[in-house]
Amino acid sequence: MVLADLLRLVLLVSSSMGARGEGAWWDLIRADFRLIFSLTLFFVNLLVLAIVLYLAGLVVVGKKRALLTDAFIISLLGTVLSTLFFLFIPYRLLALALSIIVWLLAVKRLFETKWLGAIAVGISAMIIFLAVTVLLALFFGILEILIERFLLWF
Repeated sequence: MVLADLLRLVLLVSSSMGARGEGAWWDLIRADFRLIFSLTLFFVNLLVLAIVLYLAGLVVVGKKRALLTDAFIISLLGTVLSTLFFLFIPYRLLALALSIIVWLLAVKRLFETKWLGAIAVGISAMIIFLAVTVLLALFFGILEILIERFLLWF
């Protein structure tokens, strides 16, 4: 129950800050914890992404070609290269296109599939991620708050 209350508080604070234009949520983190927070967030995202890619790979290409280590390598390469693209390429659309190509190329090579298979893995990974996110939101009761906030905007 404490975790759900904490998540609600974070959601309410971030949505109210955004509505009032008070700044980013990044300012809520103490300066001496920002590096630790960033690294922790990076590794948690990497782990979650690897698991989602592995499940999507199991669905699309099968158990023999979809390995958890390959999914971890795909998520690491894709995350690092996409971050570098968005940091150093001033044209966001070009950085996005390069990121998508890198992700699909990594899936194609490591899961040993064709381009359509790589696209199917990517789409399946997005669907799995959204389904898990909605289930977790329902579990923590955040979806109710999101719906209330979304309906207040219209």
